[in-house]
Amino acid sequence: MKSIILGGGCFWCVQAVFENIKGIVYSEVGYTGGAENPTYESVCSGDGNIEVVKLSYNDVEISLIEILNIFFKIHDPTSIDKQGTDIGIQYRSAIFYENDEILIKNFIEKIKNNYSLPIVTQIYKLNKYYPAESYHQNYFAKNPNQSYCQFVIAPKLQLIRDKLSN
Repeated sequence: MKSIILGGGCFWCVQAVFENIKGIVYSEVGYTGGAENPTYESVCSGDGNIEVVKLSYNDVEISLIEILNIFFKIHDPTSIDKQGTDIGIQYRSAIFYENDEILIKNFIEKIKNNYSLPIVTQIYKLNKYYPAESYHQNYFAKNPNQSYCQFVIAPKLQLIRDKLSN
Protein backbone atom coordinates (compact mmCIF):
# COMPACT_ATOMS: atom_id res chain seq x y z
CA MET A 1 0.00 0.00 0.00
CA LYS A 2 1.29 3.44 -0.95
CA SER A 3 -0.04 6.92 -0.27
CA ILE A 4 0.06 10.39 -1.78
CA ILE A 5 -1.50 13.66 -0.62
CA LEU A 6 -3.01 16.00 -3.19
CA GLY A 7 -4.28 19.56 -2.94
CA GLY A 8 -6.32 20.71 -5.90
CA GLY A 9 -9.03 23.04 -4.67
CA CYS A 10 -11.99 21.98 -2.56
CA PHE A 11 -11.11 18.70 -0.87
CA TRP A 12 -14.71 17.50 -1.20
CA CYS A 13 -14.35 17.64 -4.99
CA VAL A 14 -10.99 15.89 -5.13
CA GLN A 15 -12.14 13.13 -2.79
CA ALA A 16 -15.39 12.61 -4.73
CA VAL A 17 -13.41 11.97 -7.91
CA PHE A 18 -10.97 9.51 -6.39
CA GLU A 19 -13.50 7.58 -4.27
CA ASN A 20 -14.56 5.46 -7.23
CA ILE A 21 -11.22 4.96 -8.96
CA LYS A 22 -10.09 1.33 -9.08
CA GLY A 23 -6.99 0.84 -6.96
CA ILE A 24 -7.77 3.65 -4.51
CA VAL A 25 -8.22 1.74 -1.28
CA TYR A 26 -8.94 4.65 1.05
CA SER A 27 -9.26 8.41 0.87
CA GLU A 28 -9.38 10.96 3.65
CA VAL A 29 -9.66 14.74 3.54
CA GLY A 30 -7.38 16.82 5.70
CA TYR A 31 -4.96 19.70 5.98
CA THR A 32 -1.21 20.16 5.61
CA GLY A 33 1.41 22.76 4.83
CA GLY A 34 0.69 25.38 7.48
CA ALA A 35 0.06 25.94 11.17
CA GLU A 36 -0.14 22.99 13.54
CA ASN A 37 -3.46 21.50 14.65
CA PRO A 38 -5.60 23.27 12.06
CA THR A 39 -9.36 23.45 12.03
CA TYR A 40 -11.56 24.19 9.05
CA GLU A 41 -12.08 27.70 10.40
CA SER A 42 -8.35 28.38 10.79
CA VAL A 43 -7.63 27.03 7.30
CA CYS A 44 -10.34 29.26 5.81
CA SER A 45 -8.81 32.19 7.71
CA GLY A 46 -5.47 31.67 5.97
CA ASP A 47 -3.34 29.74 8.48
CA GLY A 48 -1.22 28.47 5.58
CA ASN A 49 -2.69 24.99 5.39
CA ILE A 50 -4.05 23.50 2.19
CA GLU A 51 -7.22 21.44 1.86
CA VAL A 52 -5.88 18.06 0.75
CA VAL A 53 -6.90 14.48 0.12
CA LYS A 54 -4.77 11.63 1.36
CA LEU A 55 -5.03 8.67 -0.98
CA SER A 56 -3.97 5.17 -0.05
CA TYR A 57 -3.61 3.05 -3.15
CA ASN A 58 -2.68 -0.41 -4.30
CA ASP A 59 0.14 0.21 -6.76
CA VAL A 60 -0.54 -3.13 -8.45
CA GLU A 61 -3.96 -1.81 -9.52
CA ILE A 62 -3.12 1.87 -10.12
CA SER A 63 0.21 3.62 -10.50
CA LEU A 64 1.18 7.01 -9.16
CA ILE A 65 1.45 8.17 -12.78
CA GLU A 66 -2.20 7.21 -13.35
CA ILE A 67 -3.20 9.04 -10.17
CA LEU A 68 -1.28 12.14 -11.29
CA ASN A 69 -2.92 11.97 -14.73
CA ILE A 70 -6.34 12.05 -13.06
CA PHE A 71 -5.28 14.77 -10.62
CA PHE A 72 -4.10 17.07 -13.42
CA LYS A 73 -7.40 16.55 -15.28
CA ILE A 74 -9.59 17.47 -12.31
CA HIS A 75 -8.12 20.84 -11.41
CA ASP A 76 -6.31 23.78 -12.99
CA PRO A 77 -2.61 23.43 -12.13
CA THR A 78 -1.92 26.87 -13.65
CA SER A 79 -4.14 28.77 -11.21
CA ILE A 80 -2.56 30.26 -8.10
CA ASP A 81 -4.63 29.94 -4.92
CA LYS A 82 -7.87 29.45 -6.82
CA GLN A 83 -9.98 26.67 -8.30
CA GLY A 84 -13.19 27.76 -9.97
CA THR A 85 -15.05 30.02 -7.57
CA ASP A 86 -13.04 28.81 -4.56
CA ILE A 87 -10.39 31.44 -3.81
CA GLY A 88 -7.73 31.38 -1.07
CA ILE A 89 -4.36 29.90 -0.27
CA GLN A 90 -6.06 26.75 1.03
CA TYR A 91 -7.06 25.94 -2.57
CA ARG A 92 -3.58 26.03 -4.12
CA SER A 93 -2.36 23.17 -6.27
CA ALA A 94 0.10 21.01 -4.36
CA ILE A 95 1.46 17.49 -4.07
CA PHE A 96 2.87 16.18 -0.80
CA TYR A 97 5.01 13.07 -1.22
CA GLU A 98 6.84 10.66 1.01
CA ASN A 99 9.38 9.21 -1.48
CA ASP A 100 8.35 9.96 -5.07
CA GLU A 101 9.76 13.45 -5.66
CA ILE A 102 11.71 12.58 -8.84
CA LEU A 103 8.78 10.75 -10.42
CA ILE A 104 6.43 13.67 -9.67
CA LYS A 105 8.83 16.30 -11.01
CA ASN A 106 9.47 14.25 -14.17
CA PHE A 107 5.73 13.83 -14.69
CA ILE A 108 5.14 17.59 -14.46
CA GLU A 109 8.06 18.26 -16.79
CA LYS A 110 6.49 15.91 -19.38
CA ILE A 111 3.04 17.52 -19.26
CA LYS A 112 3.96 21.20 -18.91
CA ASN A 113 3.72 21.85 -22.66
CA ASN A 114 0.06 20.74 -22.58
CA TYR A 115 -0.78 24.03 -20.85
CA SER A 116 -0.70 27.57 -22.22
CA LEU A 117 0.31 28.93 -18.79
CA PRO A 118 3.03 27.66 -16.45
CA ILE A 119 2.13 24.87 -14.02
CA VAL A 120 2.22 26.33 -10.51
CA THR A 121 1.64 23.08 -8.63
CA GLN A 122 3.88 23.07 -5.58
CA ILE A 123 5.72 19.88 -4.61
CA TYR A 124 6.62 19.27 -0.98
CA LYS A 125 7.99 16.47 1.14
CA LEU A 126 5.22 15.66 3.58
CA ASN A 127 5.84 17.02 7.05
CA LYS A 128 2.62 16.75 9.05
CA TYR A 129 -0.85 15.81 7.92
CA TYR A 130 -4.01 16.48 9.92
CA PRO A 131 -7.31 14.70 9.17
CA ALA A 132 -10.19 17.12 8.68
CA GLU A 133 -13.22 17.12 10.92
CA SER A 134 -15.50 14.08 10.56
CA TYR A 135 -18.29 16.05 8.88
CA HIS A 136 -15.95 16.76 5.94
CA GLN A 137 -15.11 13.10 5.34
CA ASN A 138 -16.86 11.63 2.27
CA TYR A 139 -18.91 14.81 2.10
CA PHE A 140 -20.27 14.34 -1.40
CA ALA A 141 -21.25 10.72 -0.77
CA LYS A 142 -23.09 11.74 2.41
CA ASN A 143 -24.64 14.96 1.01
CA PRO A 144 -25.30 14.52 -2.73
CA ASN A 145 -28.35 16.79 -2.62
CA GLN A 146 -26.61 19.69 -0.85
CA SER A 147 -26.49 22.70 -3.19
CA TYR A 148 -22.66 22.89 -3.48
CA CYS A 149 -22.62 19.18 -4.29
CA GLN A 150 -25.33 19.57 -6.92
CA PHE A 151 -23.98 22.69 -8.61
CA VAL A 152 -20.20 22.22 -8.28
CA ILE A 153 -19.20 18.64 -7.50
CA ALA A 154 -21.75 16.66 -9.55
CA PRO A 155 -21.00 18.51 -12.83
CA LYS A 156 -17.27 18.19 -12.16
CA LEU A 157 -17.66 14.44 -11.63
CA GLN A 158 -19.53 14.11 -14.90
CA LEU A 159 -16.85 16.10 -16.72
CA ILE A 160 -14.15 13.88 -15.24
CA ARG A 161 -16.01 10.70 -16.15
CA ASP A 162 -16.23 12.00 -19.71
CA LYS A 163 -12.50 12.90 -19.78
CA LEU A 164 -11.46 9.57 -18.31
CA SER A 165 -13.57 7.56 -20.74
CA ASN A 166 -11.76 9.15 -23.72
